[in-house]
Order: sequence, then C-alpha cells, then structure tokens
Amino acid sequence: MIGNVLKKWLDSGKIKREELFIVTKLPNNAMREDLVEDYLKQSLSALQLSYVDLYLVHMPVGLQSGIGLRPRNEDGSFKLDQTTDILAVWKAMEKQVDRSRAKAIGVSNFNINQLERIQKISRIPPVNNQVELHVYLQQKDLQKYCKDNGIIMTAYAPLGSSGMVAFVKKVGVTLEGGNDEDPRADPVVIRIAKSHNKTTAQVLLRFLIQSGINIIPKSVNPDRIRQNFQLFDFVLTNKEMAELNALDKGKDGRKFCGDLLRGMQKHPEYPFPN
Repeated sequence: MIGNVLKKWLDSGKIKREELFIVTKLPNNAMREDLVEDYLKQSLSALQLSYVDLYLVHMPVGLQSGIGLRPRNEDGSFKLDQTTDILAVWKAMEKQVDRSRAKAIGVSNFNINQLERIQKISRIPPVNNQVELHVYLQQKDLQKYCKDNGIIMTAYAPLGSSGMVAFVKKVGVTLEGGNDEDPRADPVVIRIAKSHNKTTAQVLLRFLIQSGINIIPKSVNPDRIRQNFQLFDFVLTNKEMAELNALDKGKDGRKFCGDLLRGMQKHPEYPFPN
C-alpha cells in the first residue's frame, strides 16, 4: 500500500524522490549474509523505488528463514537461528550501498558491544541506531557511545508505547518482564505540560528532540499526528530537562523485552541486559 501511494505521489509531480526520506529494515528471519540483498530487493519492489535512503538491520537476533516473518514454536517462543553472524551481515549491508540500493545503512536494537564489533570491521560505519527510547528508558550510556562515534539515535516508542497492552494481546503474549507504566500520566510530565500549555505527549517528544534524539512517534489519530509535529514553538528549561532526565528507570523502564520476545533471550546476540 505504501508503494502504491509513493508511486501516485511521484507520478503526479507533486513531490520529488529527493524530498522523501524512506527507511526500511532487514527482518529477523533474513539475518544471513546471503539473504540481505534479496530482502532489500523485495522491499524496493514493494515500495516501487530504486533505492531507500536508509536500510537498517532490524535486530541482532536472527530467526529461522523460509518459514514466515516471525516463526514461532508451539509454546510461542521464537524459532532462533543460533548461527547469526552480525559482522557478515554488516559486510553484506555495505554492498547494498556500493550497488546504490541504499544511500546509508544502520542498525536497530543494537547494544554498545555489538556496535563496537561492527565499528572495528566496517568500511561503511552505521549511521543510525534505532532503539526503544523514552523518558522512562533513556539509555544514557548508549546515547553517549553513539554521540561519541557519530551514530545518530532514533527513538521508537518515544511516548512509552501506551498501546502495548492491546497490541500484545493480539499476538498472544503478555507484558511480563516489561514496564507497563504510561509516562504521559507521570505527575512531573503533567505539570510541565500545563506550564507550557502543551500536551504531555508534546513534552515527552520535545524532551527527546532537545536531547539530540530523532523521534518516530506512532499514531492513527489525525489530530494527534498533527500535534506530534507542533514541537517547535516552545523550549523546555534546563530545570525541566533535569526533572525529566531524573525520571529514567534504567533497564526497568524497558517495554520491548520479556515475554514479548519469548525465547530470544537464548540467542547469543540477544541485546538487552537481564
């Protein structure tokens, strides 16, 4: 559907390809050197494009290929590919830049150790690391490493993903092992939002922008989508930034973990701390 919309826009002349920034990912079930190119070609065919601006490795944990996007065992755990070689995958990612299928390449859900290993062997270093990041999970060590090494960070779930409960019910798992608190309901966030006549969501997003983090908030509500862009007519004070920084719960603030990733903890490249 996205490819059809892109083609319609581009064919109409209302927008040029260079005015768009298109990102897609190598899925977990294609975490093999010999599958990288084929899966990017599939994405380009679906998007009806000749290149993407950024191609990301979705996660360092590889799943078994050829049996669906997220293959699971009978107990609901993921079917793992224990032979995943993230360095070999990265070298195959570099070839996609050489062949002009991707302008840039990066990763998602990679920890510092994994980034260091890639940096040591890379000819084209990762430009981006897309991770769960919000006021309750600020990943400050990872932020510092990425900043020091010229890796831009992108926050998924920048609002704390309050829709997780409904989502996980659909896939038949629980949030056991993950944080289920909604930072939009935090008293500190509410107070700061009132002082700026903004929504709590806008304060949470502005906090990340002022911290130098890219954000990709998700919403299906047109009004909230518009509000998510209205972040540049106010600035959080140093005191407010310090108050929001103090809300960090460390690894206890993580939502995308535990039962949601059932079985992945047994993979040698599982990236999250216990």
